[in-house]
Amino acid sequence: MRLHVIKAYLKKEFIDLVRSKMIILVYFVPSLIIFLFGYGLKLEITHAKTMIIDRDNTPLSLKIVNSFEHSKYFDTQVKAISDNEALKLFKKAKLDVLIIIPPSFQKKLLHQKKARVGVYIDGSFPLRALTLEGYVKGMFLHILGDKAPVKKIILVNQRNMFNESLRDANAFIPGVIGLVLLIAPAVLAALVIVKEKEQGTIFNFYSSPVSKTEFLIAKLTPPFLLHSVNIFILFLWATYYFDVPFRGSFLLFWIAAEIFVFVSVGIGLLVSVFTSTQIAALILTVILTVVPGFLYSGILMPISSMDKISQIESHAFPIMYFNHISYDSFLVGAGFSSALNLEYLAVLFVYGAVLFLLGLLFLKKAIK
Repeated sequence: MRLHVIKAYLKKEFIDLVRSKMIILVYFVPSLIIFLFGYGLKLEITHAKTMIIDRDNTPLSLKIVNSFEHSKYFDTQVKAISDNEALKLFKKAKLDVLIIIPPSFQKKLLHQKKARVGVYIDGSFPLRALTLEGYVKGMFLHILGDKAPVKKIILVNQRNMFNESLRDANAFIPGVIGLVLLIAPAVLAALVIVKEKEQGTIFNFYSSPVSKTEFLIAKLTPPFLLHSVNIFILFLWATYYFDVPFRGSFLLFWIAAEIFVFVSVGIGLLVSVFTSTQIAALILTVILTVVPGFLYSGILMPISSMDKISQIESHAFPIMYFNHISYDSFLVGAGFSSALNLEYLAVLFVYGAVLFLLGLLFLKKAIK
């Protein structure tokens, strides 16, 4: 391997990136993505359109109405209308939650009898409906807690671990960092090689004594180095702007992120081997990174909550391994003491090495 050949290629690549202004996108797009997702991904629901039909009109029912009216989660209105009229409002998308308090509600509770409350929730979006259901149940448990005889026997002292404040930013930003480091390096690595094919300059490589290893090192080093800087930029956005706590080992996070960028560059390399145009390379890279990045990374749903087939698929993609380390570094803090973190670190290294070797194997130094 000749270092002066690699150095010459590297100089050419960096000049091309500066001339094409691609180097601006290298740093602008990842920061843009973390801002878009940081503000756009929200699990918390506020100001749900809520109607309460109070047919009891007792101090307890008034307390329920007052609690809903003073909650940021519900925009509550109280009306005396029929059930059919209220349900028609659902069909017109004017209600998210309908609560019907029946007559004798307080009386039944005082006599320790079953008292039912009608709760209707718009289920068009299942996740949103489940969240609203939890909010409504929580409100009733809080309001009626002192009425339950079991409260004198069982006291629940609840504490949320790792994300005590239940902030959406804490839940999403560590995963979004993994998503960005999967997509951006892969796209750039694929484009810098395919561009040579599209412009015909790849024939210089075919006809020169430059080896495949020298060519790939020279081509993939700029995407790797440029996005290595992005690791620190994204970390600073997460911790200082979005105020996400960092409790773990920065050394572990940095090593895992560097290996993960290498894996991403390897994905771009494989895509560039099998495509001939930049558009095809871009589309294929996005499909291979964005889809698993969302569905199988643990950002939207814990891996343990998926069915068996989905769990197998998630373990086939590298982002699941990095995101585990990322979430541990930001929220948990087990660091190098966790055997699973070390195992996933080794998996990422093997994943990157295999991708590079496959790219080296399938890259042909010949006119096809």
